[in-house]
Amino acid sequence: MKVFKFGGASVKDAAAVRNMTAILKMFSAEDLVVVISAMGKTTNALEKVTNAYFSDITEAPKNLDVVKNYHLELMEELFPDKSHQVYNLVNNLFVEIEWVLEEPPSRSYAFVYDQIVSTGELISTTIISNFLNASGVSNTWLDARDCIQTDNNYREGNVDWELTQGLTRSKVDALFKKNKIVITQGFIGGTSENFTTTLGREGSDYSAAIFAYCMNADGVFIWKDVPGVLNADPKFYKEAQKLERMSYHDAIELAYYGASVIHPKTIKPLENKNIALHVKSFVNPDLPGTVIGKDFQTKPLIPSFIFKENQVLISIAAKDFSFIAEDNLSGIFGLFARLGVKINLMQNSAISFSVCIDNDALKTPELIKELMNDYKVRYNENLQLFTVRHYYPSTIDMLTAGKEILLEQRSRQTAQFVVRTINN
Repeated sequence: MKVFKFGGASVKDAAAVRNMTAILKMFSAEDLVVVISAMGKTTNALEKVTNAYFSDITEAPKNLDVVKNYHLELMEELFPDKSHQVYNLVNNLFVEIEWVLEEPPSRSYAFVYDQIVSTGELISTTIISNFLNASGVSNTWLDARDCIQTDNNYREGNVDWELTQGLTRSKVDALFKKNKIVITQGFIGGTSENFTTTLGREGSDYSAAIFAYCMNADGVFIWKDVPGVLNADPKFYKEAQKLERMSYHDAIELAYYGASVIHPKTIKPLENKNIALHVKSFVNPDLPGTVIGKDFQTKPLIPSFIFKENQVLISIAAKDFSFIAEDNLSGIFGLFARLGVKINLMQNSAISFSVCIDNDALKTPELIKELMNDYKVRYNENLQLFTVRHYYPSTIDMLTAGKEILLEQRSRQTAQFVVRTINN
């Protein structure tokens, strides 16, 4: 069996859903678990609903109406018969969000976020499963929360692998006896108390890897709007090239440093069972794409670039100018872990410790505030982080032209630069 994953762009409108249907028909002889994200930018839109719920509760229903209208228009194109069951099924999912919005917040932001934002995947898979059945692609809908079990770490659920593997094997094997295609959700899991968790932003790739690991899949196929894994985001680097194949090691490095094509947690479960990862184009499904696997040599071996915007560089020093030693670092790292802040780059000197992080509107102010209790803190905002894997000196010169380098770090294979644009 194989695991397919379709992201939001591949199911963003009725035409995209029909295109996905055509791709699945190409693999009608295969046993497939198909992991699907929320449609288009639905996750962003539901985040807006959640944020409004905590900041201005009267705005939250208006924001939800935008999400409802988007899906209604899409359904009307796919299901002209308004009596089709899909309308009631999707409406019931929106009603569950409306119930949350009726009362002021009484639980943490992270908990409420997961209960609201996760609905996007439930809606998309409900619509697509029904459309596939209506189009002659028989399938069974599976609630991923019945398989992927996590702890209560909302927004970054940690998978209980033993329990998840047992549940997934039993449920998916049973469904394969009914249909060769199982449709399920990316990004979401469930807790022992039957609450919903999410696996981290853009976590549908990770969901696909979890299902593949549990089912000992022959391969994972991620369908994207690009021909495969590129050595850079074309939005930032016009001469981006496709990589034909990659090693797990290079893929993990690129994902860790922020390459958007693969979720950082995706590779490890696949590597553990030597399951190949294929990144293919849903626009041109016949093209070979990129394959990632064990013992592969990355080909072609050219520099790969990762660009991260909206970065903050924080410099932490002792108030009495004493050394930043191991006991200080232990406390600092503990604070980052407690607040769930990922460090993209760090550097230590005798009297200061510098970190580059994503500027999260919720986490960053709290982090800086708590650091200031014990340390002298300086920070710069609106920065960029450039990461180059397999770099040459000329590529670094090209990247940093017209930029002020605030922090840099190099190893034999990877170079990183925190920069800001020089205003002439």
